[in-house]
Amino acid sequence: MRFVTVVPIALLLTGAVVLALRASQPLAAPPSQPTGAAAHRESPLACNVTALTPEERKRHFDEVSPKLRMLRSGVRELPDGYEIEFPADAATYRLLTEWAAGERLCCPFFDIDVRSPREGGPLRLRLTGREGVKRFIEVDGADWVKQ
Repeated sequence: MRFVTVVPIALLLTGAVVLALRASQPLAAPPSQPTGAAAHRESPLACNVTALTPEERKRHFDEVSPKLRMLRSGVRELPDGYEIEFPADAATYRLLTEWAAGERLCCPFFDIDVRSPREGGPLRLRLTGREGVKRFIEVDGADWVKQ
């Protein structure tokens, strides 16, 4: 008998769960989630460039990021971060989603939202997060948010 397991895509993308599937054995129930202080662990507000391979770093920081900064058409300050506006074309959308995928690896403390509004409205990248994230953006990402 074979067992088929459906895993939410968020778990696969974060790498938080590694499953070893064996055709002859059912999967064990996942361990219970920690509670209290252990459940509230947060990454430091620092970019972990080693989360990307050397090739990924070069692409992310030297190619995609500069292209996107040149394409931005507006910046809006938010209480907990910034929203950056981009043209609504397919090439920019691909660059933006590639950038977001890399950024969530090296800066896991960001809340990253890529929005593609209806009727072809401008693309929007929203970077927000917990206390201190907005200041991190202003210092480390100054080239992104300066007007």
